Amino acid sequence: MSVDIVSLAEKVATETIRRYASEVDTDGRWPAESIDALKQSKLLGLVVPTEFGGMGAGPSVFAKVTRIIAQECASTGMIFLMHICGTRVIIDAPAFPRRNEILQRIASGNHLTTLAFSEKGSRSHFWAPVSQAVPQGDKQSVSAQKSWVTSAGHADSYVVSTQAVNAKEGTTSNLFYVEKTQEGVSVTSLWNGLGLRGNASAPMKLENVFLGVDELLSPEGGGFGSMMSSVLPWFQLGNASVSLGICAAAIESTRTHLLNSKLEHLGQNLASLPNLRGRLARMKILYDTHLAFIEQVAHKMETNAPDVMLAVLESKAAVSEMALELTDLAMRTCGGAAFSKHLTVERNFRDARAAWVMAPTTDVLQDFIGKALLDMPLF
Repeated sequence: MSVDIVSLAEKVATETIRRYASEVDTDGRWPAESIDALKQSKLLGLVVPTEFGGMGAGPSVFAKVTRIIAQECASTGMIFLMHICGTRVIIDAPAFPRRNEILQRIASGNHLTTLAFSEKGSRSHFWAPVSQAVPQGDKQSVSAQKSWVTSAGHADSYVVSTQAVNAKEGTTSNLFYVEKTQEGVSVTSLWNGLGLRGNASAPMKLENVFLGVDELLSPEGGGFGSMMSSVLPWFQLGNASVSLGICAAAIESTRTHLLNSKLEHLGQNLASLPNLRGRLARMKILYDTHLAFIEQVAHKMETNAPDVMLAVLESKAAVSEMALELTDLAMRTCGGAAFSKHLTVERNFRDARAAWVMAPTTDVLQDFIGKALLDMPLF
């Protein structure tokens, strides 16, 4: 089954996603054709249990599929990743009345979801919303300024975090299911980023959005726990996989450039230069080393290994740092051809920078890892 899923992802990526990736980046537009292809292929239902019509894939297949998509278009890869994270929250919310219906819609390719966690007031500390629900009869009123909402304005639903009623700290929160048509939900500005230019990661505003127990996706006051269990492992693994996909693209673009570009006065191609071959070799070593680690992390998730959380925390931190080095090597190896955007390398270089600043940032993750190693509480 997993081989068929991976082959399907490769077909969608090479036949459709690759075709529009450059245009999506240049214009900074939503990759409509690529998302439609993911919907038609039913890959949006990748992790949805088979009982709801999904593919029932686990972390290892998810990591491979995300990497394959991101290798052709990192913006599409990030949209897919955030959709999977939102889907995982819904899967893990058995008390949510519409759970089965929404999962069936996702599995059939008719529903795109995403996360709306980060807020302007708490910035990259996504786990600590500053917004707080206010009781309104049998419902709660939620007003929030959300930032960095991938697929803003395009997703069919949002998994929204907010402090619970009467909460004294941000980690006492709730996660709610919010439809895009819900009154009071709006996108406040357009996305125009250095990299991932097509993922519509724009700020959104919730203004007096009325939500009830039927929209609750976490236990009351248990939003933080849901973030840590349902979202963080999949996001970390998926984000690392997006970075690996970017790196794979940079390696292939560099390899092709060295083979095809000529030093005509010497009758040689660039591959004849040992310093350039050495840089390409360094890139490949970095990639293969971190790919092996991410495959190990996925296995730890599947087997619930005792040290799985430490490995999960390390995954994004390790690969995002490596991607900075690898894409820098690609730019220096390809020189003017990369700088002038004749290759994918310049786009890969910009896209790779996003993971470093994306919450939880590398600095925060390294602090978490250090605390874990010293037997200190993370929060």
